[in-house]
Amino acid sequence: MAADYAYVLFFLIIGALFVVFNIDILSRLIRPSKPNPTKLSTYECGEDPIGGPWLRIHVRYYLFALVFIIFAVETVFLFPWAIVYRSLGLFAFVEMMIFIVILLIGLAYAWATGALEWV
Repeated sequence: MAADYAYVLFFLIIGALFVVFNIDILSRLIRPSKPNPTKLSTYECGEDPIGGPWLRIHVRYYLFALVFIIFAVETVFLFPWAIVYRSLGLFAFVEMMIFIVILLIGLAYAWATGALEWV
């Protein structure tokens, strides 16, 4: 029994060593390294950087992104359900409707609190 786990441990160690070797050691050997002030300067899409790097961004943008990610991840659960819908029966349909109602309540709450306004 323990020998079966030894094979898994062996392959995990070999995989980790392979990743470390390729990312760290091999990349240092084959990449060019000629640092100069131009290469080490800040680059912003061809524009000269204006101001400091510690720019304050309004928290509303983060809330908008968070709400988008939450609803995008939650809707991903609809696809596997839709694929096997016919074989699941009425119970799975009721469960999915409860799930969708919870999503709609969350959307209504986000809309009512103004989290969806891009101002």
